[in-house]
Amino acid sequence: MQAVYTASATATGDGRNGHARSSDGVLDLELAVPEQMGGAGGATNPEQLFAAGYAACFHGALKLVARQEGITLQDTAITVDVGIGDNGKGGFALQVAIEAELPSVDEAKGKQLLEKAHQVCPYSNATRGNVEVSLGLA
Repeated sequence: MQAVYTASATATGDGRNGHARSSDGVLDLELAVPEQMGGAGGATNPEQLFAAGYAACFHGALKLVARQEGITLQDTAITVDVGIGDNGKGGFALQVAIEAELPSVDEAKGKQLLEKAHQVCPYSNATRGNVEVSLGLA
C-alpha cells in the first residue's frame, strides 16, 4: 500500500494519564483514565478517541457506498461505542458497536449499506478478526 496521508501523534506523561498532540498541533489534549477504570476522569481517553475516529471514518465509507449506488443519504449520523475489558489472557480487548441513523432509507437498504460500508471502512478492515464489531440501525 502506498499511503496518501499519514497522521502522526505523540503521547507523553504516564500512559493513559498524560497528553497527546498531533505533529501539526491540531489535536492537542489531556488524557485521563476514566472513573469507571479507577481513574480521575475529566479528560479524554484512548477509547473515546478511537470511537470518534471510527465513527467519522465509517460515516465517510457509508456515504461513499451510498453514492456508488445512486442513493443520497440525508440527516445521517453514526455512533460508535468502544468498550474495553479483560481478554482473559492477562491483557485487554476492545469491542465495538456501530449504530447508524439512516432516516432516508428503509431498514433492508440501511442494513445492506452498513454491511458494504463495513467492507470499505479502513477502521473496519484494520479491526476485522481482532475486535468484535456489531452493526445496527437506530
